Amino acid sequence: MALAHNLGFPRIGGDRELKKAQEAFWKGELDEAGLRAVGRELRARHWQVQKDAGIELLPVGDFAWYDQVLTHSLTFGVIPERFRGQGEAGPTLQTLFAMARGTLGAKGGDSCCGGAHAQPLLAQELTKWFDTNYHYLVPEFTADQTFALSWEQLFEEVEEAQALGHKAKPVVIGPLTYLWLGKAKGAEFDKLELLERLLPLYGQIFQRLAAQGVEWVQIDEPILALDLPQDWKNAFERGYNLLQKEPLKKLVATYFGGLEDNLGLAAGLPVDGLHIDLVRAPEQYPTILDRLPAYKVLSLGLVNGRNVWRCDLEKALEVLRHAHDRLGDRLWVAPSCSLLHSPVDLAREDQLDAELKSWLAFAVQKCEEVAVLARALSEPEAPDVLAALAASRAVQASRAASPRIHNPAVQARVAALKPQDSQRPSPFATRIASQRNGLYLPLFPTTTIGSFPQTPAIRLARQAFRQGRLSEAEYTEAMHSEIRHAVEVQEKLGLDVLVHGEAERNDMVEYFAEQLDGYAFTRFGWVQSYGSRCVKPAVIVGDLSRPKAMTVEWITYAQGLTAKWMKGMLTGPVTMLMWSFPREDLPREVQARQLALAIRDEVLDLEAAGIRIVQIDEAAFREGLPLRQAEWQGYLDWAAEAFRLTASGVRDETQIHTHMCYSEFNDVIESIAAMDADVITIETSRSDMELLDAFEAFAYPNEIGPGVYDIHSPRVPGKEEMVKLLRKAAQRVPVERLWVNPDCGLKTRAWPETEAALVNMVAAAQQLRAEFA
Repeated sequence: MALAHNLGFPRIGGDRELKKAQEAFWKGELDEAGLRAVGRELRARHWQVQKDAGIELLPVGDFAWYDQVLTHSLTFGVIPERFRGQGEAGPTLQTLFAMARGTLGAKGGDSCCGGAHAQPLLAQELTKWFDTNYHYLVPEFTADQTFALSWEQLFEEVEEAQALGHKAKPVVIGPLTYLWLGKAKGAEFDKLELLERLLPLYGQIFQRLAAQGVEWVQIDEPILALDLPQDWKNAFERGYNLLQKEPLKKLVATYFGGLEDNLGLAAGLPVDGLHIDLVRAPEQYPTILDRLPAYKVLSLGLVNGRNVWRCDLEKALEVLRHAHDRLGDRLWVAPSCSLLHSPVDLAREDQLDAELKSWLAFAVQKCEEVAVLARALSEPEAPDVLAALAASRAVQASRAASPRIHNPAVQARVAALKPQDSQRPSPFATRIASQRNGLYLPLFPTTTIGSFPQTPAIRLARQAFRQGRLSEAEYTEAMHSEIRHAVEVQEKLGLDVLVHGEAERNDMVEYFAEQLDGYAFTRFGWVQSYGSRCVKPAVIVGDLSRPKAMTVEWITYAQGLTAKWMKGMLTGPVTMLMWSFPREDLPREVQARQLALAIRDEVLDLEAAGIRIVQIDEAAFREGLPLRQAEWQGYLDWAAEAFRLTASGVRDETQIHTHMCYSEFNDVIESIAAMDADVITIETSRSDMELLDAFEAFAYPNEIGPGVYDIHSPRVPGKEEMVKLLRKAAQRVPVERLWVNPDCGLKTRAWPETEAALVNMVAAAQQLRAEFA
């Protein structure tokens, strides 16, 4: 019989209870006891839901108040000096949230480690968790780094689970992955030098868990799916040889890709079990069977933890039966990765049509699929098993034959594309001369990334419109009022290139997806992006096309309110794809081209309406990069081509902007240049402009706007702080090619802090103009 287990469960709650509690706590509307009570209730509910679904070994330690990597940093005492309290016994929840969000300083009343600070504190850097849309807080290591067990959360949650009668499998990030994810700060040193200092902490953790009666611990080492330098491979062997003497049975979990050249390394680690992802890398089976020691458990991730489509149970069962013949009771079955990346429960979706709903599975249903697969080996004739397999067969047949999947006109348009369709008529040097002559912008032109605060009034108006309590005319006027306010504020502040504020948009992907044919939508399909930020990805069901213009009326209305230039704001094809739940029956490359053609039509309509600047955001461009370098170029080629396809139909004098979120750019800078955007804006403030090094080394030829303040933090940076960052930028990029902007959109901020920060940003730009005139 195969054991059914889970690698992790969504922590946010079906109604985003954790998000609401976090934000209430930050606002002072909920005390710490109330916040902790919400966490306890969510954990208890989620453990029971998994157990009821048939999961036998429950993950504990997958819950986090903000981010699981940040939780580990507190556990190990990896707390930057700026966040350490004065005379306190250890970190607090305030410490954790300060590390994640920064602090406002004494005037703002935001505190860290129990006391207000005269100076605001910068949050830790935020970046993408491998190739997902989840963001983690980057650990900061120093050459003299010490580690000490400093946070009791894991042990407390194990005790909670056991008190409720559950069989707990604690989940920890492995030592090599944790070090890999961090950054060295201060004097240069090799992070691997810290391994011997860190390993005793794992020993202490395992000893305490064993004392609590735990049998198995899950050690997540997803970097085994990466191209690892030889010294890191050696460190795996060295580190786990040292850890094998510690108590507990250890399951090393890998996911997001195949082990490939690390397969022998992973199989040979002196641990008791290995989990592999057979959704993203089915080719590693059955090779793994020949390399696995005879004593070791093999966990097969056969249910997709990152998408919403139901598992083809019969196809998965074929693999399981083969594995069971070889492994017997040493076989476990699980989702491919943590269900953190999946919505919580499909049962709540009461507005999906029956056919589409039958095709989908969220976290609860995925746990049920895992349990059915395990039971199918031990009880193949059980009525519920037979019913589940029959339903799975019906689902696969229904999807393959459904007319909602295929649109011959879209397929023909993609097939007819030629190379010249994704090339601007003139090179950048020619275009930028034409744009400068026509736009006549000052040195260090100021702009924002697109969105302004989504106030309660905006959300209530949108909700009332959707519920039929506001007519279309009333809703339009409400949004026009918000746009007028946004334009008035920007003109008062002295910004050079304006945006309409995106009041009418619920989400940068969902808003466009709702206007494209080929998408479907859920009511409760929320997943965590970072902290309290949750997104509700749309589902790509069939071929994609644009029936009519999506933004032209809103943008032209805004342009009519001002003599300054108004940016058209669109989301790019790669980001639309990466931040949706994509089809599994069509290559991502083809889905991206379909999206690119739809967005291209919108770009041309904006240009025809007189809009001279169009921003096409590709926040997720690097997110789609395969984990293995051998696969990079293929992806980068089609991703850059898809972006160019959206923009290549415009005239030279129309300026194309794009925006990218937190990413490491060094290894993809050539492909970013190949996108050929006239202006790129990027998030750089948390990295102190370090991300610009890639653009300097490459001699990036086009214009660039490095973010000068972090919009993910409530703190308002001063003018001098921004001036300092801009001076650093000017050392790397010629000043005539520099723009001034925030790191990202401002929808999650409030108007007072937004205006205060933008006042300082405009003043910083004006000071730099005077210095470099």
